[in-house]
Amino acid sequence: MLSFVTGLFSTDGFIVGTLLPFLFVLLIVVFVHELGHYLVGRWCGIGAKVFSVGFGPELAGFTDRKGTRWRLSWIPLGGYVKFVGDMNATSIPEGQSSEALTPEEQAVAFPNKSVGRRAATVFAGPLANFIFAVAIFTAIFSLYGRGVADPVVSEIRPGSVAERVGIMPGDRFVSVDGIPVEQFSDVQRYVSVRSGEPIKMVMERAGEMLTFDVTPERLEIEDRFGNKMEQGIIGVLNDRKTGGHRVEHYGVGESFVMAVTETGYVIKRTGGYIAGIFSGREKPDQIGGPIRVAKMSGQVATLGFVALLNLAAILSISIGLLNLLPVPILDGGHLVFYAFEAMRGKPVPENAQEYGYRIGFGLILGLMVFATWNDITSLLGGN
Repeated sequence: MLSFVTGLFSTDGFIVGTLLPFLFVLLIVVFVHELGHYLVGRWCGIGAKVFSVGFGPELAGFTDRKGTRWRLSWIPLGGYVKFVGDMNATSIPEGQSSEALTPEEQAVAFPNKSVGRRAATVFAGPLANFIFAVAIFTAIFSLYGRGVADPVVSEIRPGSVAERVGIMPGDRFVSVDGIPVEQFSDVQRYVSVRSGEPIKMVMERAGEMLTFDVTPERLEIEDRFGNKMEQGIIGVLNDRKTGGHRVEHYGVGESFVMAVTETGYVIKRTGGYIAGIFSGREKPDQIGGPIRVAKMSGQVATLGFVALLNLAAILSISIGLLNLLPVPILDGGHLVFYAFEAMRGKPVPENAQEYGYRIGFGLILGLMVFATWNDITSLLGGN
């Protein structure tokens, strides 16, 4: 029994090694998202009844001078801001029951504000996630620098696409599809999301410029923790000696520009994956739920606090994008309703909204079940 308890609380045990990193990453990202809603909502003159991190019964909380109840709830799988005039945590209007609001509440009720103010409040959540990611990346680049490598080929995998088209060790990447290449990672990122798509690569060999038409293969790769994923590969490697691996440091201004670029890259890649699922180009097996996030948090935590912050930035972007999907009950679904309201000059009929929210709830519930199934399958498969 003692060994079991010791194992739970050891640095590689469940409590310290997995649960605490998971709670740190998820709760801070949820808090940032809801804080975006809250701050812009208050700026737009909307009153808030509850600000909750987590769902279910309240674990701890307090009420501020403006009457908002700040809560930490037992189920740490999300959060919400319940504005005045909302029926529930999903910002569904109270409808006829709004007549029961006092005159003071009517003045700050969410449904009574202009469509522009409501849309701004809803969009502020995902926007806060993106801003948070930029802030994290900026801090990491300015304080710790960034690992870089020269775009030089050190080795060619036998039988790979690179070998078949004639790329050789010592060749230096100059551009891909006309985009200049500065680091080896530029090539990796560009190739990884373009399996099956022809790419025109310009390379320098002994002072001569050569052009290669390369179509990446889709292959399964494995990270240092044994997690498997599929991506585009051409079969070129870059080692420490050939690539001149090093850490470069930057000022805050340059770090900010790089952070915006990094955030844009993650948005593009994540959005591309989501679009690829609907088009049939991507497999949905990479969709994960809380179990996978917890597992990844524990794995990344072994690399240090900076790596855990980097994961928080990536998860923040993913949550921001997920919430912008045009699904009723999500922020993106609300924005679709507001767009129709702006065009029609009046709100979408309540019965249409109600059916939309029911469909949206069903879709989200189905996604959660599917993600959990993926998590369990991944654990049983050892990935």
